Amino acid sequence: MLYLKKVNEQDAQEEYVYITNLPADENGFTNRYYGISEEDFMQKALPEMIHFSNGVGLPEGFVPETDFFLWEDNHIVGMFRIRHFFNDFLREGAGHIGYGIKKEYRGKGYASRGLAQALEEARRLVKEDEIYMSVNRDNPASLRVQEKNGAYIHHMDDKEYYTRIKIK
Repeated sequence: MLYLKKVNEQDAQEEYVYITNLPADENGFTNRYYGISEEDFMQKALPEMIHFSNGVGLPEGFVPETDFFLWEDNHIVGMFRIRHFFNDFLREGAGHIGYGIKKEYRGKGYASRGLAQALEEARRLVKEDEIYMSVNRDNPASLRVQEKNGAYIHHMDDKEYYTRIKIK
């Protein structure tokens, strides 16, 4: 069974293993906790992730964001980050949803099914009528994932496609 689960203290050990093995920046999905010690994850990063989802303690320029882990049965296969609303930087860049799937699970439909679930979560969290996303132009698999979930290419530059998905 495949499901999204909001970052939480009960699954901290599994979340820690996933986060610390996810690259700092892979295909545009950033992970500010890459390589963090277990102690720092448990005492600083995990509480920060939980607080950020509630809009608490946000650094300047940040907006509330909720991290969801994509679970298959009892192990994490991916991660989805949903930003609740925009600032100017997000409107012109990363957008509402970012995601990463563990390398060994790529090409097996996890991103498509996970994004479908993330869009359901976004319908509750995001006030805009459309979800903004971006994808590196050298990552056609991720563009296909977004298109399978109803995205259209809104515009592009020499580095990225900027997509939109109607949610309301």
